[in-house]
Amino acid sequence: MDKKVKTKTIRQSVTFSAVPHRIYEMLMDSKMHAEFTEVGATISRKVGGRFSTFDGWAEGKNLELVKDKKIVQLWRGSDWPAKHWSTVTYELKKAGKGTKLVFTHAGVPLDKAKDIAEGWKEFYWSKMKDFLKNS
Repeated sequence: MDKKVKTKTIRQSVTFSAVPHRIYEMLMDSKMHAEFTEVGATISRKVGGRFSTFDGWAEGKNLELVKDKKIVQLWRGSDWPAKHWSTVTYELKKAGKGTKLVFTHAGVPLDKAKDIAEGWKEFYWSKMKDFLKNS
């Protein structure tokens, strides 16, 4: 990580009316991810494997994958400072008949943090909820 870039950590929590396996698959299956975001996605299901979402705007590498429980990825947006990477962590916990997703995005450039935080809510959590209602 470039030490000159001032960063912020985004923390969000959201509950879905689907089991952890379904949420994990929505985040890790290229086809399902592209369906709910409505834009292209290529996602490796292996640790060390790369991913690209939002038609290449976001990219990165899988650091840790614990099926149906946890995803940790090195992550960056194409308009970020050169060579600057952040870390995204999705933790999935069973909550009644659904799933509580605890989300942390560390190392987000300070000038991008507000848009990125809103983006997760708008382009992920609400679209995932809509997708679950309609599928």
